[in-house]
Amino acid sequence: MATNLYSADVLFKGKLAGILEQTVTGGTRFTYGDGWTGDIACCFPATQREHNWANGLHPFFQHLGPEGWLREKQARGAHIQDEQNDFALLLAYGEDCIGAVGIRASEEADIPKVEEGAPTPGKTLSGVQKKLLVVKDGDGFVAAGRDGPAPYIAKFNSEAREGLVRNEFLSLQWAAKILGKNEVTQFKTGHFGEEIALIVSRFDRTEKGEKLRLEDFAQVLVKPRGVNYDGKYGSSYEEVARVIREHSARPVIDLDKLFRRLVVFAALANCDAHLKNFSLLETPEGLRLSPVYDVLNTAIYDDLDRNFGLSILGRSRNLEELNGTLFRKFGAEIGLHERAVELALGDLKKQIGKNPINAPSGEPPNGFVSRFEEVVRNQCLRLFEE
Repeated sequence: MATNLYSADVLFKGKLAGILEQTVTGGTRFTYGDGWTGDIACCFPATQREHNWANGLHPFFQHLGPEGWLREKQARGAHIQDEQNDFALLLAYGEDCIGAVGIRASEEADIPKVEEGAPTPGKTLSGVQKKLLVVKDGDGFVAAGRDGPAPYIAKFNSEAREGLVRNEFLSLQWAAKILGKNEVTQFKTGHFGEEIALIVSRFDRTEKGEKLRLEDFAQVLVKPRGVNYDGKYGSSYEEVARVIREHSARPVIDLDKLFRRLVVFAALANCDAHLKNFSLLETPEGLRLSPVYDVLNTAIYDDLDRNFGLSILGRSRNLEELNGTLFRKFGAEIGLHERAVELALGDLKKQIGKNPINAPSGEPPNGFVSRFEEVVRNQCLRLFEE
């Protein structure tokens, strides 16, 4: 691999939009190409032709890269000794990323050599959980190759966490019942070899495989990922609401959606609703809040943090602090009318009453779904029975 400073083409929907390069001072610079007029991201307005970042890779591009299990596998597959080398990982795997932006080496010599059998060459996605971009293959799914589309994400169980696939399936299923089917990403279970996986349909690709612009809120807010990938937690739900006000084509509607989602996340005891789990998605009317994704009942795992994902009303909040009074104050804080807040809470309470979580017949009281249901029931009592 070349020892000179990296340089890469930045692609937007497969077309050359500009150049990303390392600087001699240890930062990076993104420059729009001559004649390119549209924004490729909220943090890169095209009216400003050059965008500099002083230290390392710009956060927008950092958040395109993998985390956790996939990062380790892709670094090993491309002989990248330093797993923290975000730029090298994107040169090896970043031509097809989540959303519409991709990275392609400007010179052949700059590309880390990817071994045959490395996971999804030329493609990558972010997230700590064990996951892969996959395609349908008969009755099951296989890893996506370098060429062709990758319309699904497969998410797998972990030895460290009981029933991750079952947990997320139940969480998404219940969220879809409460919020509405169209508010949640499409999902199902399927087989990847001998493993059972949660199969999520990508909403950043059309049925024809065309790329749609998608930016998570860590990218929009230009939050560095951090050495321990904790940058996505360094924010507040008020800041999430501000992004919606500034960038959504329908901010009033999307603020209402945000409010309802946060109440449902509180009901599910989903304490991992960080910045990367909210995104703006390209639609015919402009950028809109994307469907719900990456939802998990985290309180079922005793060793995980029980604080809500981001701060709310000025500080971090434990699950036990999340109640109707707090959310009414939050709704007012982000500019929702009192009638809209009460309507949302009334709608959610009604749907929750219609859609109880029921453990399978014969499951013992300490069974997985029984414990899941108990957590949700206790949370709903705090939220709606004041």
